[in-house]
Amino acid sequence: MDLSRVLCIVGPTAVGKSAVAEEVALRLGGEIVSTDSMQVYRGMDIGTAKVLVEERRCKYHMVDVADVSEDYSVSRFQSNARHCVDSLLASGTLPVLCGGTGLYLDAVIDDMRFPHGEVKSETRKYREDYAKRNGPQALHEMLRLRDPASAELIHPNNVRRVVRALEMLDEGVSYATHHKGLRERKQHYIPRIWALALPREVLYERIGQRVDAMFEMGLLEEVQRLKEQGIANSATASKAIGYKEVMSFFAGECTLAEAREQIKRNSRRYAKRQLSWIKRDGRATWIHMESMPPEEAAQTICEDWKRDSP
Repeated sequence: MDLSRVLCIVGPTAVGKSAVAEEVALRLGGEIVSTDSMQVYRGMDIGTAKVLVEERRCKYHMVDVADVSEDYSVSRFQSNARHCVDSLLASGTLPVLCGGTGLYLDAVIDDMRFPHGEVKSETRKYREDYAKRNGPQALHEMLRLRDPASAELIHPNNVRRVVRALEMLDEGVSYATHHKGLRERKQHYIPRIWALALPREVLYERIGQRVDAMFEMGLLEEVQRLKEQGIANSATASKAIGYKEVMSFFAGECTLAEAREQIKRNSRRYAKRQLSWIKRDGRATWIHMESMPPEEAAQTICEDWKRDSP
């Protein structure tokens, strides 16, 4: 079966992916398919740095498709996002996949299978409930303490795989060892991936500026509104960076200044994980954005895309 080509733009938070993706989509007659795990939620706008509807210069897909009270799984995202991609390809429109959630991009472009309806042991149920109560990152930290090599291979949001890796450890098998040498991936589409990069100190400064801007734009009011809409009922949405820290402030667990600094710190840590995923994946062509406007980066991507086109 011939696979279709898709264009992908990745990079750490605050590097400027959306601006470049819009430029690319406009120049190539494409539409954006978001691969951000939190921009799927309606109302989570400021904290996810979502491009406002009135400011979008092209059509977006996979944004604002779920209520904040829902658990929107990666399996569900895979199905819906592939439907968007297939519909665009069928109409002759280029899908421009853009986002920083590596697991969600992989779920679309690679042949990843997510189990459904398995019989749950008590241990499995405990771990899944633990992730719901404390967030996927807490469960991932449990794996990291026991098996750092396996933790490095699994995205924190992939709760099912983290649980399975812990189960394998209980059986005396390391997920990392079991998968050693199995680097060949079967692709669902043929992806051409560009990764945007900035020097670390510049990126961290931009992250700090973005967080400060979020508070000025009304992040506190947004989180309060989402609390009333049931964000606490979602194990995924409630643990998003920017939201969990503000909810801790509302709960009296920290000061507002501490919440702001925690968002900056957690965003920096997330950026490091994003960069690690890109480097480990190994398929991306890097574009260094220092002193390069989005238009120039987009031009480079478009020229490369056209050069590689059959």
